[in-house]
Order: sequence, then C-alpha cells, then structure tokens
Amino acid sequence: MKTSILLGLCFGAVFASGAPSFRGCEHRVKESIASPAEGWTQHSAAHPNSILKLQISLAQPRFGELEQHLMQISNPSHDRYGMHLSKEEVQELMAPHPDSHDVLAEWLATHGLGADTMDHSKGGEWVTISVPVKVAEEMFDTNFHVYHHAETGTSAIRTLEYSLPSILHKHVDLVHPLTMHAAPMAAKVRYTGSSSELQLDFSDHGSLARRANSSVDASCASQMTPSCLRQLYNIGNYTLTSPNSTSIAVTGYTSEWANYDDFTQFLQEEVPAAAGANFSVVSVANGTNQQTHPGSESNLDVQYAFGLTWPMPGSFYTVGGSQFDGNWTLATGTLNLINYLLAQDEVPQVLSTSYGLPESAISFDEANKVCQGFAALGARGVSILYSSGDYGVGYAAPNTTTAQPFEPQFPASCPFVTSVGMTSGIDEEIAGQLDGYSSSGGFSNFFARPSYQNDKVNAYLSNLGQTYSGLYNASGRGFPDVSAQGVNYLIIDNQRALNDTGTSASAPTFAAVVALLNDVRAGQGKGPLGFLNPWLYSQGYQGLNDVTKGNNPGCGTQGFNATTGWDPVTGLGTPDFSKLKDLALAV
Repeated sequence: MKTSILLGLCFGAVFASGAPSFRGCEHRVKESIASPAEGWTQHSAAHPNSILKLQISLAQPRFGELEQHLMQISNPSHDRYGMHLSKEEVQELMAPHPDSHDVLAEWLATHGLGADTMDHSKGGEWVTISVPVKVAEEMFDTNFHVYHHAETGTSAIRTLEYSLPSILHKHVDLVHPLTMHAAPMAAKVRYTGSSSELQLDFSDHGSLARRANSSVDASCASQMTPSCLRQLYNIGNYTLTSPNSTSIAVTGYTSEWANYDDFTQFLQEEVPAAAGANFSVVSVANGTNQQTHPGSESNLDVQYAFGLTWPMPGSFYTVGGSQFDGNWTLATGTLNLINYLLAQDEVPQVLSTSYGLPESAISFDEANKVCQGFAALGARGVSILYSSGDYGVGYAAPNTTTAQPFEPQFPASCPFVTSVGMTSGIDEEIAGQLDGYSSSGGFSNFFARPSYQNDKVNAYLSNLGQTYSGLYNASGRGFPDVSAQGVNYLIIDNQRALNDTGTSASAPTFAAVVALLNDVRAGQGKGPLGFLNPWLYSQGYQGLNDVTKGNNPGCGTQGFNATTGWDPVTGLGTPDFSKLKDLALAV
C-alpha cells in the first residue's frame, strides 16, 4: 500500500495530484512542558518572519535489537563478549523505516518544503529544515515566543508545547529544539568546580618527603598530579605495549579550547618523558580550537587524559556552537558529535566528557535520543565516560540550595555511559568535597534502573530504607558508576599554574585508566573493553577501591552517604590498575 493511500485513510481526502492534505488530519500533542527551565522567562511573541532551524528526528524502530546486541557483547558471561559491531551494522540497526521518510516528506511538502529544502544526516535519521515562525506555528499547531536567559543574556525562540498530525507520531521521535529551554553550558553547568592560581617552583616538585606509612608522596595531599595518580591507582611506571592499536579522546564544547603551549608546558614539568608530544584536533560541526583564549576545562581534560596515556594517540573533539547562541544546546552539540562519530570508519576506543545539566532542563525525548546514540557508540566498541557533576544531590554551585526534590544530572544518568564521581584524600579516599562542591549522584527520573546494576543498587536501597523517601526515584538508574580523585588538580592554563577541582578531573582520570587497560588487552591480541558497565558491575568492581566515607550534600540535606559496595556518591569505587589488568585480561 502506498504511503499516500495510508495518509488518505488518516485524512479522508487526497489532492488530485495524489498528495495528502494534512490539514484535515487531527493534531495530537507530541511534547509539552509545564514551564521553561530555571533562569528562562517568556517575553514577546516571536516575529512571524524569524527563521527557525529545526532538526526532526525520525523513529528508529530497531533500537531494541541494537540494545540487545550491546548487552550481549558487553556481558563478560556471554559468548559474544567483545564482538563489537561494524559501522554498517550499527547504521542498519539505527536506520528509520523507509516509510518514515516518505510520510515526513509529504507532510513537509504540504507546507511548501520540497526535497531541496531538507538536509539529511548520513544515517538518514535526522532531517534539518529552516522555516519562518508563521509557517512553524501552523505546522506544529502552537505559538512561539522569545525567551530570555538572564544569566547569559541569551535569547531563543521556543514554545512550551507542540503537536503533530496523528500519523506522524509513530514516525517522528522529536523536533529539536522547539521546547528546549536548557541553560547554556556556561561555567555553572560545566563541571570544573573551583580554580585557584598557584605560585609553584616546578624544580622541587615531586621531590618532597613521603608521608609516613604511605606509598604516595606527601605533596599529593595538597595537590594532585599525574605522578600522584600513578601512585594512588597502582599504575606505576606502566609502559604501553601497543600504543598505535589504542586511542583516547576528550570532548570540548561552548568555545572551550585546548591550548598547545599549555599542554607542552604541562608535559615538560609533569610528564617529562612525553615532552614534545601533542594531540590531534578534530572539528565537529564547525568547531574551532583557537589559541588566544584557552579554556581551563579543555586544558584539564587533555593534560590528564593524554598525559597519563602517552604515547597513545589522543584526540580533542571540538564541537561547534556557543553558549550564547540561543539555538545551541547540550543536546544539539552532543547529537552533532554522536552523528559525526557514527559516520566514521574508525572511532575512539575511549571518550571522556565533562559537561552536563539537570534532567529537568531537558525533555525526555531529547535525553532519550542522546542516550540511544551513546548505545550505538557502545556497540561500536567505545567506552563513554561522563562526569557525574559537582552539586551533590542538587543543582547549584556551590550546592547551598534547599530546593527539593533531588536533581539527577544528565548525561551522567544515561544507562549507556559510565558516570564518574569524585573522591579526595591519599591515606584514605573519601567522597570528594571542596568549597561547597561535592560529587553528584542519585537516581534518574528518566531512565529505569538497568539490569546490570540491580543487585548492587538494591543492596544500597535496602540499607537506606525510608530515608529521603519521595525525594528521589528509587526505581531509576543509579549513578555514578565509579569515581576517581577530583580535588586540587594541578593544570597549566594560559601559562599559569592552577589548582582545579571537580568531577571534570575525575572523568578524564578514569578514562585514562580504561585506555591503559585497552592497551593491556591489545598486547594480548584482545579488543577494547567497549561499554564498561556490565563488566564493572559483574566482575570489574573487584579491581576497584571501595570508598565508604563521605556524602554529597544538597537540597537542604546531607545527601546520600558513601558506604560498603555501590553508593550514589562514589559508585563502585576508584581504580586499582594492577588488579584491573588481570580482570581485563580474563575476559
């Protein structure tokens, strides 16, 4: 049966040309939010001739199959473990149904949008259009207004609700960013915690007396360096065996750039064996890496992710878009990166990202689309690590707000990423806190708890009892999964020595450990670990240091407590590379 006939059944009338009249088809609400996210206020009606650039995401009916593949190849007890899918196999599983393209094209044609006005992604699942507000209001049966974000001065044309013809609902997952009111990813949302400038004498660094009864330099108690991390996490003097068979990458958004001179100075002083090394820069969606205004976030990421893994190839993905552009959001940037990577023949084996926002600032449809993209990358063999956030169980910096209920963070709450919390201390690691910042953690309101973490999370909830009942979703995906040091990291930024604090430091640190484990496996002819969580919760946790002290305050409470086993503060614990090597080789 032809699409036009199917549409005719919906509308009861067909044009003489055979094209359906969508005007006769009932619209149903596709997405609705009660109010814009915190910080956004509605102003005037949008000008009818203002142009909206919209991305229409088509449904991917075979995602359930892809998820099944992902869980099998990531489960160390399954005979398919490690058999990652090819680019073509993933594209086939993520492709929309052919009818979806036909139905969408016919609908767009009724509004004067021909094939020459549509831009299709390489995988076919995204269609980008540009339309005036007056046309969009008719298409989506809504009214658009100008919204203003006071903190950043950003303005954006958005709505609180939009509708689609009934027949399109099964073909279209979302239209982005019609209802997206997320705060731009400025410093408040970027997990860098606090920074302070230092006056250091590098010539004496690393030669301080060792702490009594400790195998870690005493200086590490006040400042974290690559040398400290190698000592703390039993990396020691590990030398890569197959550097050209492994890879690691970090992501930069919102005009955060990684500076070459800062990287060079950092290596000279902290990783002298790597002096003269550099990293590759990959532009995504017109991203740049200008050197006149470096960003402490990107400098932190590249200096530790690549400094700990040299001479492994390291790539910095700079994703275009500014936090002061009202048409750019976290979902936009992340989806641009995901779509770019899925179209490549080669993907990084480890990808670390230190950005996020509260779940309440993004719609479920948008979060779910991003999360599905992470699953697709996991099926390709990519280990995706995200900072859990720096705001305890809340969302403020410092976390002094008394607003309730608790606020989970995204993408840390996506079940297809490995979320990394923060610790501190060298004699005994505890949940990290400094100057009002603490390790974010909790339970997702979007995503159900995945089966791989059922046993560990149920054990924690059993001990928690009725504490905080009603303030969190006990059936949601628990995060973080793991943790690492995150307080007082020495970085070089704009040729200055700074201390930086936050889970932004923890994520690239744990990512570096994963990359080193991939090198261990490559030396034995084994492939990368890929999606980590099923392995971590079933076997890998035996190679982690359980963190049992500390908490993550917020929302007028002390937050959750760290305890024996998994907890929503430090996850399963911090890495012990020596133990993890054996566990990684055993699968």
